[in-house]
Amino acid sequence: AAYFRAVRRLLQNQVSSKSIYDTSLWMSRLRDRAPACQIRRMTLHMIKLCVGAASIEDLADWQKGRMAARKKAGHKPQPYHTTFQSPKKQAELLDGGSLYWVMKSLITVRQRFIGFEDGHKDDGSPCCLLILDPKLVPVRPAPRRAFQGWRYLLPDEAPADLKRGDGNTIAEMP
Repeated sequence: AAYFRAVRRLLQNQVSSKSIYDTSLWMSRLRDRAPACQIRRMTLHMIKLCVGAASIEDLADWQKGRMAARKKAGHKPQPYHTTFQSPKKQAELLDGGSLYWVMKSLITVRQRFIGFEDGHKDDGSPCCLLILDPKLVPVRPAPRRAFQGWRYLLPDEAPADLKRGDGNTIAEMP
């Protein structure tokens, strides 16, 4: 609506008062038109270094311990990860996105996003809780250099899930 008002003001300033009726007619036709295209959200993933876990089994054990502590504190026992920066594209991440974990310079496993919550770290500082699906899905190992924090990962850049019998073949260096 603000856009149409701005266009109307611009047109009224540029044309004579005799053609204001024509401008109003043009604006009503423009307003009644169906949108030319529908914008669809694109699924996004996130990639993060898994510090402290050397294997998928280590990550699973660590998350089981955190889930037990969360249950003991009276919260729903779901695996989560804390991060200082809250993702701005949460809707795209929740639209089928996953957190891909990098272990020993290889993307090895992923977990689907369940939600996001505001939380606090052990020292009391505010953070964002990335709530994850408990199921760890092994992916085709893909090399990844070390980086700080987390990054968005486009679906076409994400490694494929491993199927039974695929072995542990490593993808080519990008």
